[in-house]
Amino acid sequence: MRIVGTFIAALAIGISWLSAMGGAPRYVFLFIGDGMATPQRMVAEEFAAAVGHGDLAMNRLPYQVTTRTKSANAIITDSAAAGTAIACGVKTDNGMLGIRPDGSRVASVAELAKAAGMKVGIVTTVTIVHATPASFYAHNRNRAASYQIALDLIESGFDYFAGGGVYGKYDQKDDPKYRGNVFDLARKAGYVVTRDDKAAWAALKPGTKAWSVFGDNGMRFAIDADGTEPTLAELVAKGIELLDGPSGFFLMCEGGKVDYAGHANDAATNLRDVLALDDAVKVALAFQDRHPDETLIVTTGDHETGGMSMGFAGIGGKFNVGKLAVQTTSTEQFSSRIKRMIRDRRCAIAFDEVRPLLASGYGLSDLTEQEEKTLRDAFAKDVAYVKARLQDTTAHDARRRYVFAQAAKNVLNTRAGVGWSSGSHTALPTLTTAKGPGADILVGMAENTDIGMRMKELLGRK
Repeated sequence: MRIVGTFIAALAIGISWLSAMGGAPRYVFLFIGDGMATPQRMVAEEFAAAVGHGDLAMNRLPYQVTTRTKSANAIITDSAAAGTAIACGVKTDNGMLGIRPDGSRVASVAELAKAAGMKVGIVTTVTIVHATPASFYAHNRNRAASYQIALDLIESGFDYFAGGGVYGKYDQKDDPKYRGNVFDLARKAGYVVTRDDKAAWAALKPGTKAWSVFGDNGMRFAIDADGTEPTLAELVAKGIELLDGPSGFFLMCEGGKVDYAGHANDAATNLRDVLALDDAVKVALAFQDRHPDETLIVTTGDHETGGMSMGFAGIGGKFNVGKLAVQTTSTEQFSSRIKRMIRDRRCAIAFDEVRPLLASGYGLSDLTEQEEKTLRDAFAKDVAYVKARLQDTTAHDARRRYVFAQAAKNVLNTRAGVGWSSGSHTALPTLTTAKGPGADILVGMAENTDIGMRMKELLGRK
């Protein structure tokens, strides 16, 4: 606690100095990698070098702080409590959005920016009502109340929303607060709503209040991108176009699929989404080059997911992360493809028939004897599972699951030397980096609430 007390004391001194100098930022970019902590950023740095991406821009921002992430009621936070800490500057219980543990409402930095006359944008690669983006505009005890969170989105009056949809609950008539189709309500509130239409999104003009949806359950992983959806960098560039003006803006950008890939322990997919987030940071840095004295950029993560490690004892602690470059599909997409093949063939399919997919999806064309045995056994389990479900569609065994894609991903992870300790969140600290007016005291160690406190203090002085 002594370190945190010193940090907060320095925070107050820095704010007083900044206010006296009149240096409050006009433009604020906040980038959050969901599930992205120090391991993901460091592994991505090595992967970026191996694939020719270059240095990670987010890791080169000059001011840095190690950030603890525990929630009010648990050492391991969820995204709702972590998002609330970053957005609102307070600790709350897991599952809660924009409120304190006692249920009292607390304003977010985005709401404060809007009240100060700034325009506000929220973009993400997962559903827009997911916990992290929702922390900036919603106030609810239950992060799963998607319909009610969408109502808060409309009520916020923010200027630009883009990302995934509402989990299909846009017209949830059994919700106790049902008021109608949320997309219709948004249009009545002055929003131009586009759904799965990249051309319509691209055609949005400055001054337009917009809500653009790409997929009910989130956008594609970066590794699976096919050009039908904008990239995260393009969402940020569009946000700048729509929000820029004399009043300034606040733009929160979440790389939400980093977390999904972390839960799956899918290293190649995880790192591609970290690089996609970094490309979005580069867009902000280019804007900052044009407005160096007015633009603050902060990058952070809400928590770590998966317990990623650099080096794996199974191969003698070696680390060959460049080997992940051969993977061309997310494990989620690969698994769906394999399941369809097995079902379409009514389970009359041999392992040798999926070898080409292993080669094209994971670069696994030169299997060792042990790798081949592992993959054959896993494929046989998938076939048996599909067969059982075809014979009895009502049968469900929660202990059984599709394992072939997971096995293929694990073989490549092992070759690369990337280890995982969990399929869930961990308490590992995140890394926060920043550049611009107000970034100068982000050093040392802090709580995630200090990020929200700092930004609220800055914008409160505009």
